[in-house]
Amino acid sequence: MSATVSVFASPSSWIESGALDQCHQVAALPGMRHVAGMPDLHPGKGAPIGAAMTSSVLYPFLVGSDIGCGIAVFPIRLKRPVPEKLAARFPDLDVPDHSFFDEADVPAGWTDSLGTVGRGNHFAELARVGTVFDAEHAARLGLSAGDLVLIVHSGSRGLGERILRAHTEAHGAGPAADPQAYLAAHDDAVRWGSLNRRVMAARVADALGAAAEPPIVDECHNSVEVRDGLYLHRKGAARGDGRDVLVAGTRGTPSFLVAAHAGAEAGFSVAHGAGRKMSRADALRRGKVKHTVEELRRTAVGSVVVCGDRQLLFEEAPGAYKRIEQVIGDLVTHGLATRVVSTVPLVTYKTAGVPPIASRRRSGRGPQSLATTP
Repeated sequence: MSATVSVFASPSSWIESGALDQCHQVAALPGMRHVAGMPDLHPGKGAPIGAAMTSSVLYPFLVGSDIGCGIAVFPIRLKRPVPEKLAARFPDLDVPDHSFFDEADVPAGWTDSLGTVGRGNHFAELARVGTVFDAEHAARLGLSAGDLVLIVHSGSRGLGERILRAHTEAHGAGPAADPQAYLAAHDDAVRWGSLNRRVMAARVADALGAAAEPPIVDECHNSVEVRDGLYLHRKGAARGDGRDVLVAGTRGTPSFLVAAHAGAEAGFSVAHGAGRKMSRADALRRGKVKHTVEELRRTAVGSVVVCGDRQLLFEEAPGAYKRIEQVIGDLVTHGLATRVVSTVPLVTYKTAGVPPIASRRRSGRGPQSLATTP
């Protein structure tokens, strides 16, 4: 018998049929108990993105290759922030800088890509706190309207892909033969992803002339945990059991920091972002008809986009994503989260340029990689 499936989206929210099909395909897997789809649900490579999936069996492919991917929020203090000037000072986050970490303390000893943002939907963003919805909660986090924050979205780069590849080469999309061994490697990748976000924040703060500060929010959205004797897989879904979570909008729209309070029916999870409504190919094709490259480097909210890869500019255009306000509204309506503050982009860093093909292969970003998905 298939597991139950619940999707936490309102009737007015568009959910692609392919994503719903993937939810039901996952629900039919042996040992699966429940699949919870978030309002940002969309199709992924082999499994839905924006889902929490509970099973008595551990399936590594449900987590994907970017184990430990998440979003962290760091306070940053700057005088008179001018987006154009700050954009020019961002460091090259495509190239590691080993001066910002102690190699002895790096999980799994994986130093190759530490301190780099990666490709796809990953970013580092300087933003300003916009609307404060819950002043008391915001104050506990040290946030007020007008404050600056640095938001970093990235994961485990090639490490998570190496872990998944070791499994799939032997077992394909089947269960983990040795769950404890997989979990140990998984936990290294989760720690690595969190460290990576901190290293990047320190690099950006240093380049902008600010002091590095610890994150006020850092939540992973590609992971698996053992809960009540079952495996709770999350792919593009953040922990929602009493956590503060930054639900990312786009480079041209606000993001929302929420207090999450999701229960078992939602897999103790909340959405992690706006969720794609177009494939990358469609976004590229349609975007080239509607926009020039220069238009995409300045957003509707007046922010600046640092991205030397023209194709990526189109693939990640704001119009390729669902409306973040709808996603947040669905979370609130279903009782999964409460708004705390919104953040408005000033500078969004995607990539300094287009790396050589050989470099992409070394970093695990080849055409078969799943690491560019949320």
